Amino acid sequence: MQHKLVALMPMRHSSERVKGKNYRPFGDGRPLFQHMLDVLLDTPGIDKVLIDTDSPTVFEICRRDYPQVLLEERPVHLRDGATPMNNVLLHDTTVVDSQFYLQTHSTNPLMTRDTVARAVDLFLSKYPIHDSLFSVTKFQSRLWDQLTRAVNHNPSILLRTQDLPPLFNENSCLYIFEKRTLEERQNRIGLRPLMFEMDPFEAQDIDEEINFQVAEAIFNARAKAKANEAKEPANVA
Repeated sequence: MQHKLVALMPMRHSSERVKGKNYRPFGDGRPLFQHMLDVLLDTPGIDKVLIDTDSPTVFEICRRDYPQVLLEERPVHLRDGATPMNNVLLHDTTVVDSQFYLQTHSTNPLMTRDTVARAVDLFLSKYPIHDSLFSVTKFQSRLWDQLTRAVNHNPSILLRTQDLPPLFNENSCLYIFEKRTLEERQNRIGLRPLMFEMDPFEAQDIDEEINFQVAEAIFNARAKAKANEAKEPANVA
């Protein structure tokens, strides 16, 4: 059976810089990976979710709480931390057949259902004019290279940073692609990609301990604001 859109969320058991981050409690106490998993399962248009992992902890939680999720034990030859992600994805696309694949990471816990749904809708509305989509964050700052040469501005013309021509950072939060693109180009990004701009708060990626703490602070602040809004009495005209 071929699906329309399958979400892939690969993750390793061990982490070099933030120990056990994928299953470490985050925000409301759920393990980190469950935040993104719950979003994927709640997003319209995603037919199935596949988790590729070598983590017995993740396997145990998913088997107990997420019977609808497809689990793939990562082959030994793909478990090294230096293994390119595209090699992992090439394996994953052989496990479940789909016209399109959406790939994200467990380390993007602030990305919302609405954002993922907008990306899916945008890509499907632009296909086949665009053959892939990747998420970006707008970046406006004065950049210099290692030889002290201005990259994106003229030092003689002091523009405000908000007036600089924007650059876009590939934030690794979200990719949508065809299996053919991945096989032919060994890349998730095709020949005619579509950039999908994200809110920088949602694009927080947990790579270092400071990233974990910042993302958790944002999560808790938003949860508190939402709780306060719910307590406010409705205005009566």
